[in-house]
Amino acid sequence: MNKRILQLTLPNIISNITVPLLGMVDLSIVGHIGNVTHIGAIAIGTTIFNFIYWNFGFLRMGTSGLTAQAYGAKNLNKTVNTLVKAITTAILISLIIIILQYPIAKLALLFFDINAEMTKFVMLYYRIRIWAAPATLLLYVFNGWFIGMQNANIPMIIAIISNIINIIFSLLFAIVGKMGIVGIALGTLLAQWLGLLLSLLFWWKFYRKLWKKIDIAESLIWKDMKHFFQINIDIFLRSFCLLIVFSFFPMASSKEGEFILAANTILLQFFTIFSHIMDGFAYAGEALTGKYIGAKDEKSLQTMLRYLFSWGGLLSLIFTILYAFGGDVILSILTNKEEIITICHSYYFWVLAIPLTGFAAFLWDGIYIGATASKEMRNTMIVATIIFFVIYYMLCNRLGNNALWLSIIAFLIARSLLLTIFVVKKQNIFSHFFDTESLQ
Repeated sequence: MNKRILQLTLPNIISNITVPLLGMVDLSIVGHIGNVTHIGAIAIGTTIFNFIYWNFGFLRMGTSGLTAQAYGAKNLNKTVNTLVKAITTAILISLIIIILQYPIAKLALLFFDINAEMTKFVMLYYRIRIWAAPATLLLYVFNGWFIGMQNANIPMIIAIISNIINIIFSLLFAIVGKMGIVGIALGTLLAQWLGLLLSLLFWWKFYRKLWKKIDIAESLIWKDMKHFFQINIDIFLRSFCLLIVFSFFPMASSKEGEFILAANTILLQFFTIFSHIMDGFAYAGEALTGKYIGAKDEKSLQTMLRYLFSWGGLLSLIFTILYAFGGDVILSILTNKEEIITICHSYYFWVLAIPLTGFAAFLWDGIYIGATASKEMRNTMIVATIIFFVIYYMLCNRLGNNALWLSIIAFLIARSLLLTIFVVKKQNIFSHFFDTESLQ
């Protein structure tokens, strides 16, 4: 079981780690050639796109869980028809985003307390990167489908190639071409479309035999689409809550001033690195959970859960130690601005709490996705989000920026505990798939 987990996890970790590394490169570019305004503009621009894209994370998660269960049940028709449903949905959503791009930007900017100069740089970044929306959403679909088919290698290769292209073009445009933030946005735009092209080529190379099993009419009949949307609406609401929390983070930071915004943006990269590593295990969890549920193999599911959480606990300890002793090195890579590094040191102790408080939440997310237990995911995220805002507004006047970080840690703890309770208690997310009443 360890071998199977790692076969899925390691490619996913490599895929995922390219994402925060890319964000770190973007921050490093503006952190060295720009000023605090440029750093803040990248942070807010990225937040706006998180606001757009995170809401549609169900295109990957819902596709992965349903595909994995169909794969476990050896129903290849259902696997490919799930892909058709997801592609159709992604195309419709991306068209709406492109059509409404201007009002979306104006609405998003209302939530930030920024000056005219920073607004100008945010919009420069936004107007270019928005045209990557169709490619980004379709990449979500293909990545989820490949993972559901127990193939983590293809998403890894696509992520590595597209992110290397992104880094190269961002450096060329921003530094050599002296285009600054515009160059970074162009690099991302080109990389996303090339990534989608790679996805299509890989699908055709390895899965073109499934082309004959595509049934458009069957894929889009209302009964199946209704089930698809029910799951994905729950995941949408779950993702929306997550988005609210992590969009509020830079909003609240900006109210503390440009230097706090810059410092919090950099410190949040430590969370991002850890989350993408743990998501590698979560993706393995969702693929294997869906597979074993589809095959009705309860024993293998139980074994996988034990091994998965053993790996999660070990890695959380490793990252805590790494962050404790290697934090200054990472900070120096992200920026050479001494005043920002000094502020980072004042709040760095919160970074050390992230791995141990958050690893269970990441792993359970993957397992719940594989089980298509979308309602439970939604409910736990709503409660955790309420806890986040209650703590912040109770303490923000007394603790300032510390209240923001305390709220994030409480948010992670609440998710971890609540998702565990749903499994340990009688509200078991797996019981309806098997003949037994619950997993012991």
